[in-house]
Amino acid sequence: MKRGLHALLALGMVLLTSPHLVSAASPPSTASVLTQYSDIVDASYEDSLQAALAMQRAIDAFIAAPSTEALQAAKKAWLDAREFYVQTEAYRFYGGPIDGENGPEPRINAWPMDESYVDSVKGRIDSGLINNPRFVINRANVIAQNERGGEENIASGWHAIEFLLWGQDFNDNGPGDRSYADFVDGKAPNADRRRQYLKVITDLLVDDLAGVAREWKAGRKSNYRAQFENGGTESLRKIFVGLGSLSRGELAGERMEVALASQDQEDEHSCFSDNTHRDIVNDALGIANVWLGRYKRADGAVMQGPSLRDLVEKADPALAERTTRQITKSVALARAIQPPFDREIIGGREAPGRQRIQATVDSLVQQSKDLVEAAAALGITRLTLVQP
Repeated sequence: MKRGLHALLALGMVLLTSPHLVSAASPPSTASVLTQYSDIVDASYEDSLQAALAMQRAIDAFIAAPSTEALQAAKKAWLDAREFYVQTEAYRFYGGPIDGENGPEPRINAWPMDESYVDSVKGRIDSGLINNPRFVINRANVIAQNERGGEENIASGWHAIEFLLWGQDFNDNGPGDRSYADFVDGKAPNADRRRQYLKVITDLLVDDLAGVAREWKAGRKSNYRAQFENGGTESLRKIFVGLGSLSRGELAGERMEVALASQDQEDEHSCFSDNTHRDIVNDALGIANVWLGRYKRADGAVMQGPSLRDLVEKADPALAERTTRQITKSVALARAIQPPFDREIIGGREAPGRQRIQATVDSLVQQSKDLVEAAAALGITRLTLVQP
């Protein structure tokens, strides 16, 4: 391991395991941990929603007057919004409002995407819903087409917006480079439909995020949070299922091991924008947020309160410390992955990029095992984690 990475790991331990940040004044109750978790979920979904609204405004401005500058502003707003949304993926995989029955997650962040399902691609100028004049572009029709006929037939969400902003990525050292002219009448076929489609799916994403955020607002008697905070050990079990499933099945498995095995850019999470390295960091950070009961808001304010770590520390201090160190290590290793991710996965076993990714995978796999052990220390043994 390089000296710089040693330093990064050391700094991560200082920031994430300082007793001033993670030690409660007195042993917490399950109820207080569930309340702090709910507060963090509420805050992070609100930050994600506000960032998505800023993206919506940038995209609206681009649609109204397409230009290189307006397109760059829309791209930046997408990247900024992803920083907050991806941290919320730690609240998935247990049937909550994001991905429970009829939840909107498949419309929000489904991937990998067959981009030809939405728009023209190299060698297929007439492909996609945008270029099909018989397809009426509106919210209901887009929802109906999402994942119709196959999981890669993705019609909406972050990655459909990403594809429309960046286009296909043919650049080994950078992201896609779609021209603003694709959205200008007379300069590209179906530019008006492309603008309309981008508008519809951006508005749909914002509305879906707003709906999920409402389910976690405090003080409402009939939303998901109200029942979750009264769920006791069962709600703790759900938290552990979410963290363990994201650690092993989704992040280490689907988003990293698959790409390592195939060395194919199409298996990269945010393949059009080359933002995959940040997706990995923010997923790992989201797990750390929950474990430590800590979240840094968009305005820089830090929320800190009773945590899973504190509960486990009462039962098994050594296990709590070991799990904290492993989760901290995963965040640091994720930050060491160098962009673009599609170059990191190329080469033989000894390729530095592949080693960086494999080290992160190994750490995430170990932390999933530590989380299972931590749950068992609290008497929670019925964990069904998403597997790769």
